[in-house]
Amino acid sequence: MLAIAALLARVAPSRGVSPLAAAAFVALNPLVLIHVVGGAHNDGIAMLIATLGVAAMLSAREASAGAAFVAGFALKAPAAIAAPFALVSATRSQSFRLLAGGLVAALAIGAAAYAAFGWHWLDAIGLAGENQHRTTHMSIPITFARLTGLDPTAVRATALALFAAGFLYLLLKTWRGMDWLRAAGWASFLLLLATAWLLPWYVIWSLPLVALSRDRPLQLLTLALTAYQLPARIPL
Repeated sequence: MLAIAALLARVAPSRGVSPLAAAAFVALNPLVLIHVVGGAHNDGIAMLIATLGVAAMLSAREASAGAAFVAGFALKAPAAIAAPFALVSATRSQSFRLLAGGLVAALAIGAAAYAAFGWHWLDAIGLAGENQHRTTHMSIPITFARLTGLDPTAVRATALALFAAGFLYLLLKTWRGMDWLRAAGWASFLLLLATAWLLPWYVIWSLPLVALSRDRPLQLLTLALTAYQLPARIPL
């Protein structure tokens, strides 16, 4: 988390964002302090790698950005949510370097995984999606289903469909000129709203992107989600 805060402070001026505000928005989030700093979760490491990808993209190191996004994805799939938006916003030459860096990283990671585990490493792909068949009490779809009396399975499916539609809309907006980091921040926030398996520390998936988004409504909504998730594992 210290490394993420340092990276955000370093790149924030290029985004017209206060370095202190960007670092504090992530590192002083109470869910981060309690669950990421104080918990044995790999989400912090995954988002450090993803933040390295964002920083590389902002400093015109597209190949390094592609490699970082793929490495983040290999550790935790949501860590790569910014990658499609970076790709859509890039020029043709930038896209080539981004994809080339990602391909080299994918081949290297795949080779290392095969050497260590054979083809069993592919089982992790199926495992990554299994949580969507489960629910947590404080996830937004399940809370909505509980309050309205609607079928949780139908609500969960509708939430995922709405997320997919929102994701595609944001990609289209990015292709038409929307700031790619702002779009990625909204996409990461929508993912948190849509997943039926929401744990408090998952907020770290969104925080670095939101901190650099220059979007005050998005930042306020993220803080509201933080406040909503505080009682999930803390007896408040």
